[in-house]
Amino acid sequence: MVSLNAEEKHRLFAMSLFERVLSSFGYQYICGIDEAGRGPLAGPVVAAAVIFPSGFSIPGLRDSKLLTPLQRETLFDQITQKALSVGVGIVDNDLIDQINILQATLLAMRKSVEQLQVKPDYLLIDALTLPGFNIGQKGIIHGDNLSVSIAAASVIAKVTRDRLMCQYHEAFPEYHFHTHKGYGTLAHLDKIRQFGPCRLHRKTFRGVLQ
Repeated sequence: MVSLNAEEKHRLFAMSLFERVLSSFGYQYICGIDEAGRGPLAGPVVAAAVIFPSGFSIPGLRDSKLLTPLQRETLFDQITQKALSVGVGIVDNDLIDQINILQATLLAMRKSVEQLQVKPDYLLIDALTLPGFNIGQKGIIHGDNLSVSIAAASVIAKVTRDRLMCQYHEAFPEYHFHTHKGYGTLAHLDKIRQFGPCRLHRKTFRGVLQ
């Protein structure tokens, strides 16, 4: 059993505030939702939905951007093992170009909820609200660092997307997707100038268009 110091106990307690308040009002299946991949120039946007048992949290869990790749992989395994249900939604770059990144993100989030094996009765969403669901929901700015459920969803989404981008590197090694994951780094922009965009690039994004 992991022994937690007082600071980590306090942090985890604070991150479960939204879930504890909702539980006190009778909500049982509280779902955290987050996405990864709104900003990159290539690849899909991935959303995840996570429902934990009431009162459950995982030591070290926080916004996926604040974690190392190894920490994310470890937490990914713990989340998938301990959650009541995990759902993932993926929208590819072609559809992103057709409907825009915001609508693609919302679609990926809806897909992630639809993949859950447990029907949620409340949604906690990082920064957004999600049309199309007749249940309570709340968009929380910086929710991935304020809610354990959203933080868990951020880890699932980030790890899932990073794994996909590493797979895409095998098909398109010249772009080095395994290093920058499709984001607009100087190295990635140089590769686009050198080789032109491939079928994974978002053709409507600045930096891809030549």
